[in-house]
Amino acid sequence: MAPQRFHEQFEQVQRSMPDVPLAMGPDDSAEFFYEKGVVLARDGEEARLVEDTVRGHFAEATGLVADHVRREGPETNRTGVTRIRVGDPGHGDRSGDRSVAHALRAMREHEGRQGRRLVSRNHVVSIASVNACPGDEPVPVPLTGPCNPAADGTPYDPDTAVAVLVIDNGLMHDYRSYPLLARTEGDAQLKETGDDGVLEQYVGHGTFIAGLLAAVAPNTDLTVRNTLDDAGALLESEFGARLFEAVDRGGWPDIISLSAGTPNGRTDGLLGVDAFMRELREQRTLLVAAAGNNASATPFWPAAYASLPGYEDAVLSVGALRGDGEFGACFTNHGPWVRAYAPGERLTSALTGFDRPVPYAYQHSTYDSCRFGFAYACTCQYPRHTGALSEARQGTSGKADQVMFEGFAQWSGTSFATPVAAGLVAAHMTAHKESDPRAARRQLLDSNTEYAEVRGAHVPALRPPTWRPVPVVRLVPGA
Repeated sequence: MAPQRFHEQFEQVQRSMPDVPLAMGPDDSAEFFYEKGVVLARDGEEARLVEDTVRGHFAEATGLVADHVRREGPETNRTGVTRIRVGDPGHGDRSGDRSVAHALRAMREHEGRQGRRLVSRNHVVSIASVNACPGDEPVPVPLTGPCNPAADGTPYDPDTAVAVLVIDNGLMHDYRSYPLLARTEGDAQLKETGDDGVLEQYVGHGTFIAGLLAAVAPNTDLTVRNTLDDAGALLESEFGARLFEAVDRGGWPDIISLSAGTPNGRTDGLLGVDAFMRELREQRTLLVAAAGNNASATPFWPAAYASLPGYEDAVLSVGALRGDGEFGACFTNHGPWVRAYAPGERLTSALTGFDRPVPYAYQHSTYDSCRFGFAYACTCQYPRHTGALSEARQGTSGKADQVMFEGFAQWSGTSFATPVAAGLVAAHMTAHKESDPRAARRQLLDSNTEYAEVRGAHVPALRPPTWRPVPVVRLVPGA
């Protein structure tokens, strides 16, 4: 994405995490956000090795302070990682952190000898993308209009219902007013509106996702956890623990739907979720994870675990199809690590305001072209507005306008392709009386005959039978 846009996203994430000084990385580009002055290492001997090695390196380097290097937090915990302070988080600017960069370099020789990573930045994991935004802003849709995908007619059977856990933000207070979500359980959104009565950032995201799942796969027991309730962003060191908390509360489900992650510039996963992923591998649960919205081929974690040995059956990584379902959406990540694509542009689902309309403030954007260079009327351009729920585009001067949400919204992003794919796996389990979600994943992909084109590659396309394509308008040059 353009540097200006990335800096706008940085400001938004920093506002949601005011007590955590952040930087953009890696040091010579802008692919992710991470905590300044801190690195992660595995508990025990490896943490001690990192601490001693970095302290010795800093003692010999100019401009680095060895006394800054110290362990922070408990010696051991369930995530298997510990935070190590390596510098002053107030030093430097957002463009990078010299102390973190030197700490990583100090461990290169040890990592080379052991053949694996020993230290990591503490990345920010966020809903759907490092851009901290879905593919676009939500748009109000009249309650009289149908959802898309429409509700499947499969009846609910409590004895065969598939257990699905949604890791996202919390449910809106009036979500049960939407019939498809009447049985849904989970955590409430902690704060729905600000002091001005306008919807807060990302509010409704988890409810929207639950509505998509319930439409595609009605024979499900849905639980929504507000793991990412704070504007959809969380440090990697905390994310692993929150994932464990989510499954501990209700047991390992059949399917986990996760629309969050981060790139890290590597091909071997996230250190902070390694323990959770290893435990997931030993369960029967299938993790369905969003591929991210950076229009990049760089692996996005945890979705990219689908490409690592031992995780092929445990993880399904999902990209987003364009509104017509024939090509990839402009924003979707892509590459061989993305295993399937599902509709993710201009979907319609429940959001909020069933008992009363809720305002959402926005400003018209000065951007009138696709941020990724595509020539169709993509969601970057239509609607041309911005607001508090996702990314902060450059707005026009003057007071913000408002729209009113009353029930449904139309929204785009790999955030929403993910529950569509998860729902199709659950629907397959019901239709074929398959109790193993990982077997259902294999069967669904093996039997699928639908394909789409993403960046010139033919890829598996999972299109629900109740989904309706949205016409795509090609723009003339210069439009």
